[in-house]
Amino acid sequence: MPSSIHEKASTKSTRSSFHSDESIEQVTSVHDHVPETGNGALEKETAPEISPVASRPTISHNAPSFASTGTHDPDFEIDWDDENDQMNPRNWPVWYKGLTIGFVSWSTWCVVVYSTSYTTGLAEMQADFHISSEPVVTLGVTAYLVGLAVGSMILAPVSEMYGRRPVYIVSMFLFTVLIIPCGLATSLAEVVVVRFFGAIAGSAMIANSPATLSDITTDEYRALAFSIWSIGPLNGPTFGPIIGGFSTQYLGWRWTNWIVLMISGLAFGFMCILKETYGPVLLKKKAKLRRKEQDDERYWSRYDDKKVHFLALLKVNLSRPFIMIATEPICIFWDIYIAIIYGILYLEFVAYPIVFTGIRGWSAGISGLAFAGMAVGCFVVIGSEPLIRRMINAHTKDPETGKVPPEAMVSVICIAAALAPIGELWFAWTCVPPVHWIWPILAGIPFGAGTTGVFIYASNYLAQSYGIYAASAMAGNAVIRSLLGGTLPLAGPAMYAALDPHWAGTLLGFIQVTIIPIPVLFWKYGHRIRMKSILIRSMQEDKEKLESKRRSGIRLAKKEKEEEEIVRIYSKTAQP
Repeated sequence: MPSSIHEKASTKSTRSSFHSDESIEQVTSVHDHVPETGNGALEKETAPEISPVASRPTISHNAPSFASTGTHDPDFEIDWDDENDQMNPRNWPVWYKGLTIGFVSWSTWCVVVYSTSYTTGLAEMQADFHISSEPVVTLGVTAYLVGLAVGSMILAPVSEMYGRRPVYIVSMFLFTVLIIPCGLATSLAEVVVVRFFGAIAGSAMIANSPATLSDITTDEYRALAFSIWSIGPLNGPTFGPIIGGFSTQYLGWRWTNWIVLMISGLAFGFMCILKETYGPVLLKKKAKLRRKEQDDERYWSRYDDKKVHFLALLKVNLSRPFIMIATEPICIFWDIYIAIIYGILYLEFVAYPIVFTGIRGWSAGISGLAFAGMAVGCFVVIGSEPLIRRMINAHTKDPETGKVPPEAMVSVICIAAALAPIGELWFAWTCVPPVHWIWPILAGIPFGAGTTGVFIYASNYLAQSYGIYAASAMAGNAVIRSLLGGTLPLAGPAMYAALDPHWAGTLLGFIQVTIIPIPVLFWKYGHRIRMKSILIRSMQEDKEKLESKRRSGIRLAKKEKEEEEIVRIYSKTAQP
């Protein structure tokens, strides 16, 4: 081949070695092996999972998520051009990042609203379908949350195979379409079954949105992005009963479906506009485009997967969240903790109608307004993000990274962990007459603030800990919390009838108190716990390899520049 072409490729390789810290983080699970082949050439094999050696868990089995198993010339590897490459989502303009966060927040809000707007029409549905048992009607909530759990385990790994955007588009389309049969249903069985499958589709927003935020933000501003995004999912449960309450009261329970259909149609439009954010998929496309432009098949990215069998690839990606739930200490503890907080939150959507409609005699629409206290608590936490970020950044920085460790965020969760039971116990002992109605509503403020703080900063902690596998980590978390959130409401009516609202709420408050040690332990010993994770250690090792490769590229570029300068000076002096 002509030498000029080779020089061009070599120059490109040198440029591509100037990776930013963010791009390095995006590829932290890539293992580079460079064995010598029979003809003496160098073969570069990448396997972004865990290298299949005895000392590491078998998360990747024998097939990587993204792999390039052929022989590749390292001079033709495609990566971000430099730390300012505009193709890298973390370098997008601030306004477009904000638009992206707004789109996924709205879409997640639609999915969550549909989970709780259902509860306000329970009495009407019970009458229309001639059902005598209230817990049976509540199965619509349970089926929905179980569907979110099942879908998260499927759609989160799939997004790590094909990217976030196609998963969002297909999922939101199916979610929107499946609302129609619910609105036209002639039996409760139809409603329960269709809601289950609709939730599987909608789960893409629950499981993948945090990963999208991780794709486009750096560590410093990720908590801010999570706070803005969480306006949707954390206010969805409170707006659901408000929307459902008034629509049920004046239009009938079927209109809770038609209203969600309208807002979900808008969400589907947003997803069609959204650009891809997942770095590995973008680099694969960039390599493919370069091969086409240069008419040269030697260009490649470490995420190319041409020679990986689809079923093996699917097996690895679908099994990863289950393996992480079972083997990763961070996932085990945080999944349990968040699930309990989430389950009690959804139990409140059964308790509030019992208290305000059943005991205080409020209408369905006005009862929905009782959730305003929770909404206020949520907005207080979100509005306090600059102060919270300052508190997080005040922690001692890690000397190796120059940044505060992820455990700095856990200090916020410790405060939130105390606020949630305070609100629950406050509500328990003020919820029934003769206590004025304003007091149980005000109790929702600390409860909502605590729940919001846990959700935002625990999710951020998981995302920051697991990098490009944030979607799988969050998928496992979504499964556990959705299962508990789906089953606890079934026990709500019986529990409040047997214990009365005072002691039922007290029991829930004490459960929240007993799990406070989990965030406290992670605040003090989180670094040690993270270092016991073989997956995270492997990711750090790969990050160090890539950082070493980046430094080598810088040294090589400097050396080539010096040589070019020497040649230029010599050429001038050699001229007559």
